Amino acid sequence: MAATVDGQDRVIATAQHIVKSLNSSDVSHEDMILIFSKFDNRLSNIDLMSKANISGGDYKADDPRLDRFEAAEHVILRCDVNTQSSGQAPWEDEAGAYLAAVDEILQLTEDFAVQSDPEIMDRAENALQLAMSRLEDEFRYILIRNTLPLDAESLYGSIRRVSLSFASNDGEVEEYEKFAEEDNQGSFCHERGASLGDNVCVDLIHPDAVEELKEIADRMVRSGYEKECCQVYSSVRRDVLDECMPILGAEKLSIEDVQRIEWTTLDEKMKKWISALKIVVRVLLSGEKRLCEQIFSESELIKEVCFLETTKGCVMQLLNFGEAVVIGRRSSEKLFRILDMYDVLADVLPDLESLFAEESGELVCSEAKGVLSGLGEAAIGTFVEFENAVQGETSRKPMQGGDIHPLTRYVMNYLKLLVDYSETLNALLETGEDESGSLQNDDQDNAPLEPVARRMLSLITSLESNLEEKSKMYEDNAMQFIFLMNNILYIVQKVKDSELRRLLGDQWIRKRRGQVRQYATSYLRASWTRVLSCLKDEGIGGGSSNAPKVALKERFKNFNAGFEDIYRIQTGWKVPDAQLREELRISISEKVLPAYRSFMGRFGSQLESRRHAGKYIKYNPEDLENYLLDLFEGTPAILNHMRRKST
Repeated sequence: MAATVDGQDRVIATAQHIVKSLNSSDVSHEDMILIFSKFDNRLSNIDLMSKANISGGDYKADDPRLDRFEAAEHVILRCDVNTQSSGQAPWEDEAGAYLAAVDEILQLTEDFAVQSDPEIMDRAENALQLAMSRLEDEFRYILIRNTLPLDAESLYGSIRRVSLSFASNDGEVEEYEKFAEEDNQGSFCHERGASLGDNVCVDLIHPDAVEELKEIADRMVRSGYEKECCQVYSSVRRDVLDECMPILGAEKLSIEDVQRIEWTTLDEKMKKWISALKIVVRVLLSGEKRLCEQIFSESELIKEVCFLETTKGCVMQLLNFGEAVVIGRRSSEKLFRILDMYDVLADVLPDLESLFAEESGELVCSEAKGVLSGLGEAAIGTFVEFENAVQGETSRKPMQGGDIHPLTRYVMNYLKLLVDYSETLNALLETGEDESGSLQNDDQDNAPLEPVARRMLSLITSLESNLEEKSKMYEDNAMQFIFLMNNILYIVQKVKDSELRRLLGDQWIRKRRGQVRQYATSYLRASWTRVLSCLKDEGIGGGSSNAPKVALKERFKNFNAGFEDIYRIQTGWKVPDAQLREELRISISEKVLPAYRSFMGRFGSQLESRRHAGKYIKYNPEDLENYLLDLFEGTPAILNHMRRKST
């Protein structure tokens, strides 16, 4: 290779000497160059080398500046010839000399004497043009060769996840299934997304290449080739970021694509978007900003332009997905994920504003603020849709056994999760505070409520009204009260055992517990009054010893029939809360057993001595007490052909 280069140098030098020796007119000079060029296109370069020597310029042959210029020019031209002949010169071996040659020519072109010599300037510009073409190729090659892939597994290992979950239930109302809760069944999990740990730093380029890239960039900018440098840099780094997006789960989807995705799939994509946005802004964009500042440290404008052109594509891709969610169909299950998206975008917005602080980045920040505002409006709009759905839910199928309605489970589990977003919702609801301010909380001694607490209180009130209407679907008045007890107690427990308690207050809980006790009293009255009336003295006679036997038989017979009927029906009723179930049984026992014992004590002896006494006195008090333990288990039972147990 060295011998070939020396031979080429000798050929060029000989041709140059011939042209110089002719010392002819410009026309003959140009003709001679053309002839040499046709013979071998490499000889066209002698035009650059000879003009200064034959033009009679300001430089003398022994001027050291001219010697340095020609030496630098020679390095650039030789490398260009090598590149054309071999495809790619070994840059690592010649980088130092090549960059020094560029520096030399740049320095000479800044010399006033050189600037006054058009011939030298022409040669210098041609040399620089060749050099910039070479540097542009090397700049691109170094960028590509030293790019590091995104290690998503390692990156996600630095992320902390926070989840809120509750169980699911195969409820009869299909749209409420995800939010229904029942013990020992599968779980429905709402993952709040991910939060990055502190000081997560990722550079997608080998650090050893940064200084080399800076050396090239400095010379391209100094030579006036900053546009070409920026284009190469932005193109390569933009492709790097584009390759990271699918790794992070952020696909490039049109608004139409997002609108067509079913909810389960969309929910996953929204969750990935939340994590991707944090990583892109706080890791990838921060790394790109840092890289731009290192490579283009000499020019604020170029740093700004390169960073913007490199990163705005991936940012806009993420924002476009957010915009698609904003304009999508609103449904209650989307609310939590929309709030997650709102929270993460609000969280990274200051970072975006810092990264795109310059005027050229205003569009990106403006778009981000627009999407943030849209997500906020979508969240409130979705919550309003949820409120309307609760108020307008008119299913007419009563719950078997007076059990907790799926709507109650749905709403309370929904609110239990929603309270975790209180800070966000309060900020979003502040604009509508005046119009909702008329709602007073008389359960907290008129204490002021946060905006979200007022909306939740209003929603629970709507739920209670809806439950009141649904209770009327039961023909049995006693079952209406069982249904209301079950559902109101469920509401109370969800409030008491969550952050809802802080919002609504203990006084609200106490008032609803009192309401449950009132329903219990109403149940006892509706269910047991007629049975207990059989154990009263009215209509039997004045004394216990001479009471009419027919009347006594009828009383015992009616009591037995009434008790057995209640047993048959109410063993099938469901009171899922163990404490409430026990309290109801105790309340029933406290009313029924003393009355039965008293009645048996006064009148039982008049029938026990007669034939077929067991037909009328079928149960002793202990029997009744045991049978009462079977009530409200949700499994119907029958007392058939029961014999009176011995006392």
